[in-house]
Amino acid sequence: MPLKTPAEYKQSLQDDRTLYYRGERVLDVTTHPTLGIAVEHAAIDYAMAEDQRYRHLAVVQDGAREYSRYYHLPRTSEDLLKRSELIAASTREGATLVVLIKEIGTDALFALHIVAEAMAARGLPQYRERVRLYYEHCREHDLAVAVAQTDVKGDRGLGPAQQPDPDHYVRIVDRRADGIVVRGAKVHTSVVSNTHELIVLPTRAMRAGDEAYAVAFALPVATKGLTLVASPYGGGKKDPFEHPISARHKMIETLTIFDDVFVPWERVFLAGEAEYAGPLALTFVKYHRFTAVSYKLPLLELLVGSARAMVEYNGIEGAGHVREKLTRLASYHASVEALIQHAAMQCRIEPPGLAIPNTLLTNVAKYQFASQYHGAVQMVQDLAGGLLVTAPGVEDLRSEATGPLVLKYLGGKAGVPAEHRLRMLNLVSDLTASDYGGYQEVLAVHAEGSLEAEKLQTYREYDFSGPVRYAKRLAGVQD
Repeated sequence: MPLKTPAEYKQSLQDDRTLYYRGERVLDVTTHPTLGIAVEHAAIDYAMAEDQRYRHLAVVQDGAREYSRYYHLPRTSEDLLKRSELIAASTREGATLVVLIKEIGTDALFALHIVAEAMAARGLPQYRERVRLYYEHCREHDLAVAVAQTDVKGDRGLGPAQQPDPDHYVRIVDRRADGIVVRGAKVHTSVVSNTHELIVLPTRAMRAGDEAYAVAFALPVATKGLTLVASPYGGGKKDPFEHPISARHKMIETLTIFDDVFVPWERVFLAGEAEYAGPLALTFVKYHRFTAVSYKLPLLELLVGSARAMVEYNGIEGAGHVREKLTRLASYHASVEALIQHAAMQCRIEPPGLAIPNTLLTNVAKYQFASQYHGAVQMVQDLAGGLLVTAPGVEDLRSEATGPLVLKYLGGKAGVPAEHRLRMLNLVSDLTASDYGGYQEVLAVHAEGSLEAEKLQTYREYDFSGPVRYAKRLAGVQD
């Protein structure tokens, strides 16, 4: 089948999915005043395949067949670098908000290929064939695919099988000749309100007794018993002048509920094999943190660019502390970008021949981004000034009575139109001081794994043996 157009993508979402927003059933996500913005934002991925600026990057030509590069199985460093470049480009088109409707789903598909290959080598070949067929189905139909991984968890001090409510982790409640029945809920499910398919993965390693919770599968979003409750955070109508990013771009998160949902066997990728739950969760994260850092790069680029523009508009280029802050912002952006590029170049190949980005460098890159983000926001706000949260509104600027006064008194450096300064202030405000700014700050802490998870993985991946041998040799110590 050919690649979907943006119009075909939007039309394909007009189905009977069970989706709620602020307590009301959403009958058509494409026309909803808030959720429809997320649909338009997601259509960027489909539009880029038709855009001559990006077609070479967004589309893979395989003989007479064309398909989205997101579905290209990475086998080399070059494949990973192009994937990272595409993710960054689409996020840049999305004004620093990741599109994610194909990025995250293919991260999961790559992980499923690797784990299913390992399972086949240990006498479970049926999963490998199911993964292959499902991957081809998504690729050939150019589908948008979300991932639900994080369980609601309940009591964080207890494992899945010890929870007071057994449904606080998604679990198998029945096995039938034609499939399984699952129950439970996942949180932080990004973009599923406007995708075609949903892949469900384990959130953690499992142990004996957790077999019912060791489950992975895929479903069409419009499946009976699957209910989506959309988060209202960042919702509501916004003026594009005051909110140049969040008025036009939105990504919806949901509480995703499985109320005795039937999954046919051909869409089941893990069903009680507890020893593979951890490897599957971890392999997905290895790809998804690479995706995460790739889509953070335009965000860091905009922090640098907007800060530098505000410095010019405010006329403070000559101050030493200003140059120092700009240097730190530039170094922050450059170092994270270099780390993720090097992670692609230092990849390793896993059966069945897929390239995995260097896990150590990916986690270092993600930790560098996350641990420094709030400090970077503080520097940008400092350089921009308090008008980020005290400036008059767009109505005041457009009013005959107040407009001339606003332009007169809120001008900056000579030669800079006051409206340009106000527009840049609004951009920085939306980026750092609005609900969108708060969203990005929380994502920096929690998305794609916490700071502690990234530190733990870095500790596990770093080989201390060589440095220790070197230190002992110089100290004259022989073991």
